[in-house]
Amino acid sequence: MSSLKQKSNKTSSATTHGAEPRGVGAERQVVFLGKESASADAKHNSPSHPRGKPSGDSKSIFNKETKPKIAKTKSIQGPLEAKVYSQKGISVGTISLRPEAFGLRWNSDLVHQVSVSMASTNRRGTAHAKDRSEVSGGGKKPWKQKGTGRARHGSIRSPLWVGGGVAHGPRKEKNYDRKVNKKVKAKALLTILSRKFKDGEIIFIDSLNFSEPKTKDAKTTIDSWKKIEGMERILGKKTNAMVITLPSREGNTFMSFKNIGNIAIDEIRNINPLTLLQYKSLAIINPDISLPFIYSKAGIEAELIKDTEKKKTTTNTKRKK
Repeated sequence: MSSLKQKSNKTSSATTHGAEPRGVGAERQVVFLGKESASADAKHNSPSHPRGKPSGDSKSIFNKETKPKIAKTKSIQGPLEAKVYSQKGISVGTISLRPEAFGLRWNSDLVHQVSVSMASTNRRGTAHAKDRSEVSGGGKKPWKQKGTGRARHGSIRSPLWVGGGVAHGPRKEKNYDRKVNKKVKAKALLTILSRKFKDGEIIFIDSLNFSEPKTKDAKTTIDSWKKIEGMERILGKKTNAMVITLPSREGNTFMSFKNIGNIAIDEIRNINPLTLLQYKSLAIINPDISLPFIYSKAGIEAELIKDTEKKKTTTNTKRKK
């Protein structure tokens, strides 16, 4: 009985000093924690909370504040015009260009893929090292297998020996060709042409004629082209200044430009992305004949044929009615 009285006195003294019994405090603590968890759940469930429950759309959980995307520059849709110059560098008129060939936006990934693939295809792969079977000699075993105290060897042309074959060396049988689709290659060509036209690195010459093959006449022609806006700095380069494209091969013109180091000349049908990347500028001679070839790369001729066929069919149907 005395022990019970002592326990009751302790509890009463604890309550008088502000402490509560273990059971009562636990109940109040549970109630307090419940209110706190309820308020936390309310915060999490609010739409403003990043982890809150979405209101209506289930995808709003992943909606975050993002920076506005920068719109990519698209290809030019309207018609393009360029000046046409004479052989003496005098403006003689203008020519309209198709935006499908000269108005495309720059695509560095495409140009890099095509140029690297073409350069790899052009690689000859003549490096060749002889292996132990190709080196002359070494048909006899240098010494017997056992009993000499020396390391065993079967041929003096082993890769371990001086004068022996090469292990894992370059072989001429290796093929470096890389396939490039026709449409991809054509798109890369048109992309480079569009960039050069935008940067003012393409000039159109109405005609280029030489009575006889003379380098002196070709140099005077290039000096006259320096009068064209933007060409003085480009043609002043010592290497890879310009590539001149002709609609067909002309002997006097080719021989006149042959000995000029910073100028290359070729037919328009042989133009390719590697050549355009190698040379800074491009001169298209007789654009009335040369441009249809470039347009054929963009598939414009096929579109024109389809349009004419559609017009014919519509006219025939009208006549039948």
